[in-house]
Amino acid sequence: MVAIIDYGVGNLFSLKSSLDFLGVESVVTDDKELLASADRIILPGVGAFGDAAKKLQKSGLADFIKQQAKEGKHLLGICLGMQLLFDKSYEYGEHEGLGLISGEIRPISEVIPADLKIPHIGWNALDFTKENPLFKYINNGDHVYFVHSFYGANCEKSVIATSEYGAPLTAAVAKDNVFGCQFHPEKSGKVGLNILRAFCEKEN
Repeated sequence: MVAIIDYGVGNLFSLKSSLDFLGVESVVTDDKELLASADRIILPGVGAFGDAAKKLQKSGLADFIKQQAKEGKHLLGICLGMQLLFDKSYEYGEHEGLGLISGEIRPISEVIPADLKIPHIGWNALDFTKENPLFKYINNGDHVYFVHSFYGANCEKSVIATSEYGAPLTAAVAKDNVFGCQFHPEKSGKVGLNILRAFCEKEN
């Protein structure tokens, strides 16, 4: 079973629908016992980093997620959920993340040309930088859907794919049993479904 963490800031319906389409048993919950019993956990997220981090801390889910990851549970962060895996974020101040991926979240305005629109919204190609089981059913150059104004920086050791938007931006990260996608696989058609399918397979 795959558990989708419900902490009030995720695109839960689309994600649950994608897993249903794949035939993957899943549940949307904030119940720690149920999350602990799951084979895999997905941390979704849309909105501001600081608000989401506070909600995770207040609910006790932040420490719980870190412990689950430490014990080897497969964890996938999506969009803001990926960003929360990092050490810290500089989105409207400085905020502490979960510290599961070394690096920080910074404004894309620092690295892209001034004439490009922010947020970055749309379909962009993935450029694999490392082999990873998350990509076993897709190809280098496949397109996925992004909506973001901030990106993962100083995280070279964990980057497994980038995407070009005036500069190569972090598209996906991985460290052992922890994975993150800056893009939305649940909004990325067949490519996104295949990424979710790969994550949900027990032989990862």
